[in-house]
Amino acid sequence: MSDSDDAEAPRRPTRHHIAWFLAPALIVYTAVMIVPLAETLRLSLYHVDEGRATFAGLANFARLLLDERWSQQFWNALGNNLVFFAIHMAVQNPIGIGLAALLSLPRLRGRAFYRTAIFVPTMLSFVVVGFGWKLILSPLWGVASTVLDLVGLKSLFAPWLGLQHSALAAISLISVWQYVGIPMMLIYAALLSIPEELTEAAVVDGITGFAQFFRIKLPLLWPTIGIIAILTFVANFNAFDLVYVSQGALAGPNFATDLLGTLLYRVFFGNQLQLGDPNMGATIATMMFLIILSGVCLYLFAIQRRITRYQF
Repeated sequence: MSDSDDAEAPRRPTRHHIAWFLAPALIVYTAVMIVPLAETLRLSLYHVDEGRATFAGLANFARLLLDERWSQQFWNALGNNLVFFAIHMAVQNPIGIGLAALLSLPRLRGRAFYRTAIFVPTMLSFVVVGFGWKLILSPLWGVASTVLDLVGLKSLFAPWLGLQHSALAAISLISVWQYVGIPMMLIYAALLSIPEELTEAAVVDGITGFAQFFRIKLPLLWPTIGIIAILTFVANFNAFDLVYVSQGALAGPNFATDLLGTLLYRVFFGNQLQLGDPNMGATIATMMFLIILSGVCLYLFAIQRRITRYQF
């Protein structure tokens, strides 16, 4: 082919319309996400001295992690966050998988009703859920004591939200009750996408019931379970609203339910006689961002690659 033929070859048109279509979403995302994130990172590198903002570098992070005043609160909140996440992983997601497996049974009647009833709490306001469960578990006017008495278990009742050793577990289980519908629906949708040919072949081989679920269906669900795990991780380390509504900004009793989100709120905006410190609050927010980013990267580059992918 000669040079003249190359010169006469038609050029592919530049698709400027793609940029125009992406521009509105990009502008909104930048204004809502990128700019606040950049400003938070900038604030974390400064501190206010006599009314003037001066560059502090990583001094705020050193104070947060090493200074006795700040480190005790931070490590307590981080530890509570890890427990909060562990309870969701150990209780919420297995229950969601089990409920999805039950809903996928072909002979189950009232499937639509059960699916709706389980998913409804997810759509409720966290204010309704927090105050509602606070009333239910109240030792003065709650119904939890009466319900346990009806089944002969009243001796097990205690003011769980008011006890330091049980408050975090109680809050975590309330959150599990509210959001168990999300993993249930994701797993349920994944189960419906499994080709019937696989289950029919399993029946021919004599694999039915629970054996069929664990040997045939569960391996196909691992990619969805991985996505649920990382969504649970991100949501739990951003948790704030339920603790704030039910236990207040101080995350009582004695900071037993304090999470990184509630610690960030108290430090940034102040609480009662404590003045707000936007720079240290931004430092805590940056640490939360780094923790979540590390968890997501760990999943994407170390775990997701090892999950077997099935193509149908």
